[in-house]
Amino acid sequence: MSETTVVVFGDQPPIRLDRLAGRARVVVCDESSLPEQLPTADVLLVWDFTSDAVRDAWPGEGPRPRWVHTASAGVDRLLSPELTASDTVLTNARGVFEQPIAEYVAGLVIAMAKDFHGSWELQRQRRWQHRETMRLAGSRAVVVGAGPIGRAIGSTLAALGVVVDLVGRTAREGVHGGDELPELLSRADWVVCAAPLTESNRGMFDRTAFARMKSTARFINVGRGPLVVEKDLSAALTARQIAGAALDVFEHEPLAADDPLWDVPGLFVSPHMSGDTVGWRDHLAEQFQDNYDRWAAGEPLLNVVDKRLGYVPVD
Repeated sequence: MSETTVVVFGDQPPIRLDRLAGRARVVVCDESSLPEQLPTADVLLVWDFTSDAVRDAWPGEGPRPRWVHTASAGVDRLLSPELTASDTVLTNARGVFEQPIAEYVAGLVIAMAKDFHGSWELQRQRRWQHRETMRLAGSRAVVVGAGPIGRAIGSTLAALGVVVDLVGRTAREGVHGGDELPELLSRADWVVCAAPLTESNRGMFDRTAFARMKSTARFINVGRGPLVVEKDLSAALTARQIAGAALDVFEHEPLAADDPLWDVPGLFVSPHMSGDTVGWRDHLAEQFQDNYDRWAAGEPLLNVVDKRLGYVPVD
Protein backbone atom coordinates (compact mmCIF):
# COMPACT_ATOMS: atom_id res chain seq x y z
CA MET A 1 0.00 0.00 0.00
CA SER A 2 1.40 3.41 -0.96
CA GLU A 3 2.10 5.98 1.73
CA THR A 4 -0.76 8.34 2.55
CA THR A 5 -0.07 11.98 1.75
CA VAL A 6 -1.61 14.65 3.97
CA VAL A 7 -1.31 18.13 2.50
CA VAL A 8 -1.65 20.95 5.03
CA PHE A 9 -2.64 24.24 3.48
CA GLY A 10 -1.31 27.04 5.65
CA ASP A 11 1.01 26.53 8.60
CA GLN A 12 1.06 29.85 10.41
CA PRO A 13 1.08 29.40 13.30
CA PRO A 14 2.55 25.88 12.95
CA ILE A 15 0.25 22.93 13.51
CA ARG A 16 1.33 19.95 15.59
CA LEU A 17 0.40 16.61 14.04
CA ASP A 18 2.60 14.35 16.16
CA ARG A 19 0.22 11.40 15.93
CA LEU A 20 0.69 11.23 12.14
CA ALA A 21 4.44 10.59 12.45
CA GLY A 22 5.32 7.34 10.70
CA ARG A 23 1.78 6.97 9.39
CA ALA A 24 1.58 9.61 6.67
CA ARG A 25 3.72 11.95 4.63
CA VAL A 26 2.81 15.47 5.72
CA VAL A 27 3.40 18.25 3.18
CA VAL A 28 2.84 21.90 4.09
CA CYS A 29 2.00 24.34 1.30
CA ASP A 30 0.91 27.93 0.80
CA GLU A 31 -1.27 29.61 -1.82
CA SER A 32 1.46 29.55 -4.47
CA SER A 33 2.22 25.82 -4.12
CA LEU A 34 -1.32 24.60 -3.40
CA PRO A 35 -2.32 23.97 -7.07
CA GLU A 36 0.74 21.75 -7.50
CA GLN A 37 0.21 19.84 -4.26
CA LEU A 38 -3.56 19.28 -4.45
CA PRO A 39 -3.42 16.41 -6.99
CA THR A 40 -0.85 14.59 -4.80
CA ALA A 41 -2.99 14.69 -1.65
CA ASP A 42 -5.00 11.83 -0.24
CA VAL A 43 -6.11 14.15 2.54
CA LEU A 44 -6.19 17.95 2.55
CA LEU A 45 -6.20 19.78 5.89
CA VAL A 46 -7.26 23.41 5.43
CA TRP A 47 -5.47 25.07 8.33
CA ASP A 48 -5.73 28.54 6.78
CA PHE A 49 -9.52 28.73 6.59
CA THR A 50 -9.54 32.48 5.85
CA SER A 51 -8.30 31.96 2.28
CA ASP A 52 -10.22 31.28 -0.95
CA ALA A 53 -7.23 29.45 -2.43
CA VAL A 54 -8.68 25.94 -2.14
CA ARG A 55 -11.84 26.93 -3.98
CA ASP A 56 -9.80 28.64 -6.68
CA ALA A 57 -7.30 25.79 -7.10
CA TRP A 58 -9.62 22.78 -6.86
CA PRO A 59 -8.96 20.47 -9.85
CA GLY A 60 -11.97 19.81 -12.04
CA GLU A 61 -10.55 16.63 -13.55
CA GLY A 62 -7.85 14.18 -12.56
CA PRO A 63 -6.45 13.27 -9.13
CA ARG A 64 -7.79 15.09 -6.11
CA PRO A 65 -8.00 14.54 -2.32
CA ARG A 66 -10.41 11.89 -1.13
CA TRP A 67 -11.03 13.80 2.08
CA VAL A 68 -10.88 17.52 2.89
CA HIS A 69 -11.04 18.76 6.48
CA THR A 70 -11.28 22.44 7.36
CA ALA A 71 -10.28 23.81 10.76
CA SER A 72 -13.39 25.99 10.80
CA ALA A 73 -17.13 25.68 11.26
CA GLY A 74 -18.00 27.43 7.99
CA VAL A 75 -17.16 25.92 4.60
CA ASP A 76 -18.33 28.71 2.29
CA ARG A 77 -14.75 29.70 1.37
CA LEU A 78 -14.01 26.17 0.18
CA LEU A 79 -17.00 25.11 -1.83
CA SER A 80 -16.72 25.29 -5.59
CA PRO A 81 -19.05 23.60 -8.09
CA GLU A 82 -16.28 21.07 -8.80
CA LEU A 83 -15.77 20.17 -5.13
CA THR A 84 -19.51 20.01 -4.51
CA ALA A 85 -19.99 17.63 -7.45
CA SER A 86 -17.01 15.43 -6.56
CA ASP A 87 -16.98 12.32 -4.38
CA THR A 88 -14.51 14.00 -1.99
CA VAL A 89 -15.72 13.92 1.61
CA LEU A 90 -15.70 17.29 3.37
CA THR A 91 -15.60 17.61 7.18
CA ASN A 92 -15.46 20.64 9.45
CA ALA A 93 -14.50 21.64 13.00
CA ARG A 94 -17.93 21.24 14.54
CA GLY A 95 -17.56 20.78 18.30
CA VAL A 96 -14.64 23.18 18.89
CA PHE A 97 -16.21 26.63 18.62
CA GLU A 98 -19.77 26.27 19.91
CA GLN A 99 -19.41 27.07 23.60
CA PRO A 100 -16.71 29.76 23.22
CA ILE A 101 -18.94 31.60 20.72
CA ALA A 102 -21.94 31.21 23.01
CA GLU A 103 -19.94 32.69 25.89
CA TYR A 104 -18.82 35.57 23.67
CA VAL A 105 -22.39 36.35 22.65
CA ALA A 106 -23.54 36.18 26.27
CA GLY A 107 -20.76 38.60 27.19
CA LEU A 108 -21.88 41.05 24.51
CA VAL A 109 -25.51 40.79 25.63
CA ILE A 110 -24.61 41.43 29.27
CA ALA A 111 -22.28 44.30 28.35
CA MET A 112 -24.97 45.97 26.23
CA ALA A 113 -27.77 45.40 28.75
CA LYS A 114 -25.70 46.76 31.63
CA ASP A 115 -24.13 49.60 29.61
CA PHE A 116 -20.56 48.64 30.44
CA HIS A 117 -19.34 50.87 27.62
CA GLY A 118 -21.14 53.85 29.14
CA SER A 119 -19.69 53.12 32.58
CA TRP A 120 -16.18 52.92 31.15
CA GLU A 121 -16.63 56.21 29.30
CA LEU A 122 -17.96 57.95 32.43
CA GLN A 123 -15.07 56.56 34.46
CA ARG A 124 -12.67 57.93 31.87
CA GLN A 125 -14.35 61.34 32.32
CA ARG A 126 -14.34 60.96 36.16
CA ARG A 127 -18.10 61.48 36.19
CA TRP A 128 -20.40 59.90 38.78
CA GLN A 129 -23.66 59.43 36.88
CA HIS A 130 -26.19 56.95 38.21
CA ARG A 131 -28.25 55.16 35.55
CA GLU A 132 -30.77 52.37 35.27
CA THR A 133 -29.91 49.41 33.04
CA MET A 134 -31.83 46.67 31.35
CA ARG A 135 -32.89 43.47 33.09
CA LEU A 136 -31.98 40.44 31.01
CA ALA A 137 -34.37 37.95 32.59
CA GLY A 138 -37.60 38.01 30.62
CA SER A 139 -36.12 39.72 27.57
CA ARG A 140 -36.47 37.91 24.25
CA ALA A 141 -33.78 36.79 21.82
CA VAL A 142 -34.07 35.49 18.28
CA VAL A 143 -31.13 33.28 17.36
CA VAL A 144 -30.91 32.70 13.61
CA GLY A 145 -29.09 29.45 12.87
CA ALA A 146 -30.26 26.22 14.46
CA GLY A 147 -26.99 24.30 14.21
CA PRO A 148 -24.70 23.51 17.15
CA ILE A 149 -23.47 27.10 17.49
CA GLY A 150 -26.97 28.58 17.48
CA ARG A 151 -28.16 25.97 19.95
CA ALA A 152 -25.25 26.67 22.31
CA ILE A 153 -26.00 30.39 22.13
CA GLY A 154 -29.66 29.72 22.84
CA SER A 155 -29.03 27.53 25.88
CA THR A 156 -26.46 29.97 27.30
CA LEU A 157 -28.81 32.94 26.95
CA ALA A 158 -31.65 30.87 28.40
CA ALA A 159 -29.51 30.28 31.50
CA LEU A 160 -29.56 34.07 31.99
CA GLY A 161 -33.36 34.07 31.91
CA VAL A 162 -33.66 35.20 28.30
CA VAL A 163 -36.58 33.76 26.33
CA VAL A 164 -35.02 32.32 23.16
CA ASP A 165 -36.61 31.70 19.76
CA LEU A 166 -34.37 29.53 17.59
CA VAL A 167 -34.77 29.91 13.82
CA GLY A 168 -33.60 27.38 11.24
CA ARG A 169 -34.04 26.79 7.54
CA THR A 170 -37.11 24.64 8.17
CA ALA A 171 -39.43 24.32 11.14
CA ARG A 172 -39.09 21.34 13.48
CA GLU A 173 -39.52 20.64 17.17
CA GLY A 174 -38.08 23.55 19.12
CA VAL A 175 -37.08 25.43 15.95
CA HIS A 176 -39.00 28.07 13.99
CA GLY A 177 -38.86 28.04 10.21
CA GLY A 178 -37.33 30.89 8.25
CA ASP A 179 -40.76 32.07 7.14
CA GLU A 180 -41.52 33.00 10.77
CA LEU A 181 -38.49 35.29 11.10
CA PRO A 182 -40.17 38.59 10.10
CA GLU A 183 -42.72 38.30 12.90
CA LEU A 184 -40.12 37.15 15.43
CA LEU A 185 -37.87 40.11 14.62
CA SER A 186 -40.60 42.55 15.59
CA ARG A 187 -40.71 41.14 19.14
CA ALA A 188 -37.02 40.58 19.81
CA ASP A 189 -34.79 42.52 22.20
CA TRP A 190 -31.75 40.63 20.89
CA VAL A 191 -31.22 39.33 17.37
CA VAL A 192 -28.24 37.00 17.03
CA CYS A 193 -27.08 35.74 13.64
CA ALA A 194 -25.22 32.42 13.83
CA ALA A 195 -26.24 30.98 10.47
CA PRO A 196 -23.92 29.41 7.88
CA LEU A 197 -23.48 31.34 4.65
CA THR A 198 -25.34 29.93 1.66
CA GLU A 199 -26.51 31.54 -1.55
CA SER A 200 -30.08 31.54 -0.26
CA ASN A 201 -29.35 33.58 2.87
CA ARG A 202 -26.66 35.97 1.65
CA GLY A 203 -27.65 39.51 2.68
CA MET A 204 -30.61 38.28 4.75
CA PHE A 205 -30.13 41.07 7.31
CA ASP A 206 -30.85 44.11 5.19
CA ARG A 207 -32.78 47.36 5.53
CA THR A 208 -36.08 45.44 5.52
CA ALA A 209 -34.97 43.18 8.38
CA PHE A 210 -33.64 46.08 10.46
CA ALA A 211 -36.85 48.04 9.85
CA ARG A 212 -38.82 45.19 11.42
CA MET A 213 -36.84 45.35 14.67
CA LYS A 214 -37.79 47.38 17.71
CA SER A 215 -35.97 50.67 18.26
CA THR A 216 -34.61 49.18 21.51
CA ALA A 217 -33.32 45.99 19.86
CA ARG A 218 -29.66 45.01 19.51
CA PHE A 219 -28.17 42.95 16.69
CA ILE A 220 -25.16 40.60 16.91
CA ASN A 221 -23.49 38.72 14.05
CA VAL A 222 -21.14 35.81 14.77
CA GLY A 223 -22.10 33.87 11.62
CA ARG A 224 -20.58 35.13 8.39
CA GLY A 225 -20.04 38.70 7.25
CA PRO A 226 -21.97 38.53 3.95
CA LEU A 227 -25.15 37.57 5.82
CA VAL A 228 -25.44 41.27 6.69
CA VAL A 229 -25.76 44.21 4.32
CA GLU A 230 -23.31 46.39 6.21
CA LYS A 231 -24.41 49.71 4.71
CA ASP A 232 -27.99 48.97 5.76
CA LEU A 233 -26.89 48.17 9.32
CA SER A 234 -24.85 51.39 9.41
CA ALA A 235 -27.87 53.38 8.25
CA ALA A 236 -30.13 51.76 10.86
CA LEU A 237 -27.68 52.54 13.67
CA THR A 238 -27.00 56.08 12.50
CA ALA A 239 -30.74 56.80 12.33
CA ARG A 240 -31.20 55.10 15.73
CA GLN A 241 -33.61 52.69 14.11
CA ILE A 242 -32.11 50.04 16.40
CA ALA A 243 -30.30 50.58 19.70
CA GLY A 244 -26.98 48.90 19.00
CA ALA A 245 -25.07 46.14 17.25
CA ALA A 246 -21.94 44.03 17.44
CA LEU A 247 -20.12 42.49 14.49
CA ASP A 248 -17.44 39.84 14.87
CA VAL A 249 -17.45 38.93 11.16
CA PHE A 250 -17.36 41.14 8.09
CA GLU A 251 -17.82 40.97 4.36
CA HIS A 252 -14.14 41.83 3.87
CA GLU A 253 -11.59 40.75 6.47
CA PRO A 254 -9.48 42.14 7.93
CA LEU A 255 -11.48 45.33 8.22
CA ALA A 256 -9.50 48.15 6.61
CA ALA A 257 -8.32 50.95 8.87
CA ASP A 258 -10.29 53.48 6.80
CA ASP A 259 -13.51 51.45 6.72
CA PRO A 260 -16.45 53.61 7.86
CA LEU A 261 -17.76 50.80 10.08
CA TRP A 262 -15.18 51.73 12.73
CA ASP A 263 -17.03 54.99 13.36
CA VAL A 264 -20.67 53.88 13.20
CA PRO A 265 -22.44 54.98 16.40
CA GLY A 266 -23.54 52.12 18.64
CA LEU A 267 -21.50 49.47 16.78
CA PHE A 268 -19.04 47.19 18.59
CA VAL A 269 -16.35 45.79 16.27
CA SER A 270 -14.25 42.71 17.04
CA PRO A 271 -11.77 40.93 14.71
CA HIS A 272 -13.43 37.53 14.08
CA MET A 273 -12.38 36.21 17.49
CA SER A 274 -15.58 35.02 19.15
CA GLY A 275 -14.64 31.33 18.99
CA ASP A 276 -10.91 31.65 19.60
CA THR A 277 -9.97 30.81 23.19
CA VAL A 278 -6.59 29.88 24.66
CA GLY A 279 -5.54 26.50 23.23
CA TRP A 280 -8.09 26.44 20.40
CA ARG A 281 -5.54 25.50 17.74
CA ASP A 282 -4.45 22.47 19.78
CA HIS A 283 -8.10 21.40 19.99
CA LEU A 284 -8.39 21.73 16.21
CA ALA A 285 -5.27 19.63 15.64
CA GLU A 286 -6.49 16.91 18.01
CA GLN A 287 -9.89 16.86 16.36
CA PHE A 288 -8.33 16.35 12.92
CA GLN A 289 -6.06 13.58 14.18
CA ASP A 290 -9.00 11.83 15.86
CA ASN A 291 -10.85 11.90 12.56
CA TYR A 292 -7.71 10.74 10.74
CA ASP A 293 -7.66 7.66 12.98
CA ARG A 294 -11.19 6.89 11.80
CA TRP A 295 -10.28 7.50 8.16
CA ALA A 296 -7.21 5.25 8.35
CA ALA A 297 -9.32 2.51 9.96
CA GLY A 298 -12.00 2.76 7.27
CA GLU A 299 -14.57 4.02 9.78
CA PRO A 300 -17.17 6.74 9.05
CA LEU A 301 -15.82 10.25 9.52
CA LEU A 302 -17.32 12.69 12.00
CA ASN A 303 -18.70 16.11 11.02
CA VAL A 304 -19.39 15.27 7.38
CA VAL A 305 -20.70 18.34 5.55
CA ASP A 306 -23.63 18.10 3.18
CA LYS A 307 -21.93 19.94 0.33
CA ARG A 308 -25.24 20.86 -1.29
CA LEU A 309 -26.47 22.52 1.91
CA GLY A 310 -23.11 23.92 2.99
CA TYR A 311 -23.14 22.64 6.57
CA VAL A 312 -23.32 19.52 8.73
CA PRO A 313 -27.00 18.53 9.03
CA VAL A 314 -28.29 18.46 12.60
CA ASP A 315 -29.55 15.07 13.71
